[in-house]
Amino acid sequence: MLETIKNRYDAFGPTMVKALTRKHFEAYYCSTKEEALEKALTLIPENHSVSWGGSMTVDAVGLKDALQKRGNKIIDRDTAKTPEERTKMMKEALTCNTFLMSSNAITQNGELFNIDGVGNRVGALCYGPDSVVVIAGMNKIVKDMDEAYSKVRNYTAPCNNNRFNLDIPCKINGACNDCVSPQSCCCQFVETRMCRPEGRIKVILVGENLGI
Repeated sequence: MLETIKNRYDAFGPTMVKALTRKHFEAYYCSTKEEALEKALTLIPENHSVSWGGSMTVDAVGLKDALQKRGNKIIDRDTAKTPEERTKMMKEALTCNTFLMSSNAITQNGELFNIDGVGNRVGALCYGPDSVVVIAGMNKIVKDMDEAYSKVRNYTAPCNNNRFNLDIPCKINGACNDCVSPQSCCCQFVETRMCRPEGRIKVILVGENLGI
């Protein structure tokens, strides 16, 4: 990553922490993914059951492996042997102690914006798990909700659909077509204006480009 971009992230990160804190999130800024991993582990008790929604950022930080090695109870849908077992585990994740995810975008005003296909990720964000830990690279910061919507629909969703190799229009031509494909990941749109109860959602901003 260019040094000028990294310097900007480190300068702007504390400002974003203040914006998120004002909206009652528990927020932190970590300059590197190694610092982010260390911080995340302090926020998740060893006796907590943990699950997650799909997130390149959480993978990049190495948090899943660290929690498994530490001995936390893990609910990992990718270990399911059948579609039915996978669905059952996704439902169990909605009542785990700590849920891990990233955010598709975070506004400079301290709001989260997320889209989802099935809805399990945004469902857990809104209600269910005792605690939600959101890890997001500073590349997820946008000016406002209009920019968040535009970026996620026209950039993030096409990239994710390409990553999952889904046969839908934006994967084919790289741009949002406002499709109604049964495989679309743009089914649920959730704007989280503030955190309630206070501190339930913990946001770790990382001064690196992690994920899409």
